[in-house]
Amino acid sequence: MTTEESERACPFRHDEALEPDPFMARMRAEAPVAKIRMPYGEGDCWLVTRYDDVRTVTQDRRFSRAALIGKDFPRITPAPIAQSEAINLMDPPALSRLRRLVTTGFSNKMVESLRPKTQQVVDGLLDDMEEHGPPADVAHHLAGKLPLMTICELLQVPDEDRPQLRAWAMAMMSMKPDDKESAAEAKAGLRAYFARLTAERRRNPGSDLLSSLATARVGEEQLDEKELAVMGMLLLVTGHDTSTYEICNIVYTLLTHPKHLAQLRERPEIMPQALEELLRFIPFRQGVGIPRVALEDVEFDGVTIPAGDIVHVSYLCANRDGSAYERPDELDFDRDDPAPHMTFGHGSHHCLGAHLARMELQTAIGTLIRRFPELRLAVPAEEVQWNTVSIWRYPLTLPVAW
Repeated sequence: MTTEESERACPFRHDEALEPDPFMARMRAEAPVAKIRMPYGEGDCWLVTRYDDVRTVTQDRRFSRAALIGKDFPRITPAPIAQSEAINLMDPPALSRLRRLVTTGFSNKMVESLRPKTQQVVDGLLDDMEEHGPPADVAHHLAGKLPLMTICELLQVPDEDRPQLRAWAMAMMSMKPDDKESAAEAKAGLRAYFARLTAERRRNPGSDLLSSLATARVGEEQLDEKELAVMGMLLLVTGHDTSTYEICNIVYTLLTHPKHLAQLRERPEIMPQALEELLRFIPFRQGVGIPRVALEDVEFDGVTIPAGDIVHVSYLCANRDGSAYERPDELDFDRDDPAPHMTFGHGSHHCLGAHLARMELQTAIGTLIRRFPELRLAVPAEEVQWNTVSIWRYPLTLPVAW
């Protein structure tokens, strides 16, 4: 292996709090479309890191997710997380059909109807935290409970089943080689659980989201049994994982950026735009996600990706691209750059639950800083302990005082 090849064989692991991965930043600057070696899977692949190039890969039909099915594609986890029947391994028009059906049952209107209940839940969780007294752990009292409670209420998952589902969801995301078997078992457990649950909801629909998906129709079309089960599993995992970790990441970022926290307290009306900037700024996960396959030769500024090659994009690296954002490495709540962030993805695979995550984050963060005007870290920032196992980057505990 040459020196250049060695430099581009990266484990895609950076555990220094929420600092951007220096390897990814260097690739964006020096080789924004480059051949690399991933920790798992067969062969090399391409890594695309610039904002405009990421947009191209994620919205151009010359790149296919469905073509991944059956391939041991390069990745950052020992076992693939995505399933062959899942919406995240589909291309249009099949993907468009499924998204139409899902959005019929999981609409923005439905999410907004949850806001009062979410506020009530947040108030109760923070009541418990206040009663506990400082120091208290935001991860335990708020972040670890709210998103899971919200999505499980939406899906009407019985209380007694939730701890097991949470354990399976966490096990699926491990990057440790020794966890390959347990990650596969966790994925199988979740799938079997939702196959049973969704079959029951189709027989006896109620007022929950799974029932809405089971009965949703666009013309004569509806989700089949496999699609419905995998969609239930996907909603459970994506519906709480990102929000759980981002609550802690955002609180940590605000408490280590006191001027920005003060700005948000003085101008609470900027919360929505502040959250968008925080989502852009925070590198909330490791490495890359699900890649695509080039269906034909595609050229990027003199670099040709041949047909059949695997292509990964880095949304988080694109979020820090100086060609898209002025002062990209600065946190700026008054930012007026026209480029929307890519934290929820881009193109036809933009996260279906983005509106739910935004509602939860607005409610949780806004209420927390309002209820505790003297909120601060209870330990020095360098003593906060971070996850170093899964694809997610987040503090294991976040002790605060007030």
